[in-house]
Amino acid sequence: MRYWIVMPAAGVGRRFGSAKQYAMLGDRTVLETALQLFIDDPQCHGGSLLLASDDPQRRALAAGLPLRITVTDGGAERAHSVCNGLRSLEARAAADDWVLVHDAVRPALSAADLQRLLRHGAADPVGALLAAPVADTVKRAGQAGTEIGVRRCEATVPRESLWLAQTPQMFRYAPLRIALEAALAAGRTPTDEAQAMEWAGHAALLVQAQDSNIKITAATDLPLLEAILRQRVIQ
Repeated sequence: MRYWIVMPAAGVGRRFGSAKQYAMLGDRTVLETALQLFIDDPQCHGGSLLLASDDPQRRALAAGLPLRITVTDGGAERAHSVCNGLRSLEARAAADDWVLVHDAVRPALSAADLQRLLRHGAADPVGALLAAPVADTVKRAGQAGTEIGVRRCEATVPRESLWLAQTPQMFRYAPLRIALEAALAAGRTPTDEAQAMEWAGHAALLVQAQDSNIKITAATDLPLLEAILRQRVIQ
């Protein structure tokens, strides 16, 4: 099989304090680390990296990419960026080609999990996404407390059917583009590609990630990611 990669990386990292895709993991940025797995995969036919139009690192980053990976303007939200990435592939991707959308701030995706996703997703008529079953007891919050981050517990939510969505998320080119464009045209902004597909009536497979695939949300995540990546090199 072959697939295309679309990687949204146009965020400014407000909660992080800077563009977290450019934080350093060893001698490479988070973004470069996340993208390298796909560059090294012979099944990845090419793709689109979505960056802010005024990103100061854009030119230097583009110069170091293989020709099959193009740099395209991102959008205001993730869904807009992914749509731009899909449109940029219009002349290269066939309607039934697989597209993987992966967060630039998930640099610890393992090759084994990528191949598991590809195997299960390719056998499904809709597609698939990496995910993790919820392990902790889940509480639904009610009214806010007296401080930020303090809420009154309203109820305990059964966790047996709850999973946490990750990326990559894998769908055919044409159905994914149609679903995203239809959602945005209707004034709806999906938080991930699977939600846009759900709104279009398509239910994807959840493929459990076996390895750490954490998303960077704070600077304190970086030492943990460095340790994970170091351990994989040792193994």
